[in-house]
Amino acid sequence: MFIVSEYFTAVVFTIITMLCWGSWANTQKLAEKTWRFELFYWDYVLGILLLALISAFTLGSTGTDGRGFLADIQQAEAEHIGNALLSGVIFNLANILLVAAIAIAGIAVAFPVGIGIALVLGVLINYVATPYGNVTLLFSGVGLVTLAIIFDAVAYKTKSTDSQKVSTRGILISVIAGVLMSLFYRFVAKSMAADFINPEAGMLTPYTAVVIFSIGILISNFLFNTILMKKPIEGRPVSYGDYFSGNFKTHLTGVLGGVIWCIGMSLNIIAAGKAGYAISYGLGQGATLVAALWGVLIWKEFKNVSPRTNTYLLLMFACFIVGLGLIVYAGM
Repeated sequence: MFIVSEYFTAVVFTIITMLCWGSWANTQKLAEKTWRFELFYWDYVLGILLLALISAFTLGSTGTDGRGFLADIQQAEAEHIGNALLSGVIFNLANILLVAAIAIAGIAVAFPVGIGIALVLGVLINYVATPYGNVTLLFSGVGLVTLAIIFDAVAYKTKSTDSQKVSTRGILISVIAGVLMSLFYRFVAKSMAADFINPEAGMLTPYTAVVIFSIGILISNFLFNTILMKKPIEGRPVSYGDYFSGNFKTHLTGVLGGVIWCIGMSLNIIAAGKAGYAISYGLGQGATLVAALWGVLIWKEFKNVSPRTNTYLLLMFACFIVGLGLIVYAGM
């Protein structure tokens, strides 16, 4: 299977992860004009599983290093399969809440708050489990990201005051999603062998872990998303009949969103073998910055706000950029 052998390549992969994880939500924005996010989310989940399988049967099944996908899944022990499945379940609940928050508060708010919290807690959890990198630089970077989250929350509050629409529900859901999102990565990491080239017996290689993780998302979606369809956070209930009434273009938009996200997940897990889980996860969750840029520059979610709000946004971006730079340098 394909394995990253250099730290520079691992950083490049995490930057691609950052772009993918920060950009997939644009497909939801494109679909939301005519398509409820609960329906969009089914196609998104199918897109994740599709890319995971493609990756497993291509990159995960070529080369002489490690174990090929089919051989790996045949020898996997139940405990490690269970950890990868649980990771998918936790991620799915967190991500459904994040998508709901995007629908309520917009990309520029939901991502910085939700994924920013996930970054801070996730780096801490993964570093405690598998310490790697300069702890001072790593957590200095995390501290700046935390400050960026605070600036974003203040910017949103100021924006709400500007428009006379004060809503705390979007932020609250983002916070809950972020806490849950910080937990999923540890379980999928726990399921994988420490040495990708010579993986321990019974444990998973990255490609197999991502496939099982994706299956966990799909299975849990029948529970989580069905509940949300019947008792939506906003709007009327929707049915499976509504889902099957969608046209090909609408379904394809959701699948594309899932494919984009899973490209990021796959590259991030592969990069973790060289960069370490805390750094790989932390850099990937720099998606917050990418998503905020989409929300501010493309979707104009902070259009016609006061100069004070723009100042908070600039401070947020500055803290994110410097913080992510410190996280990268921590692994050198």
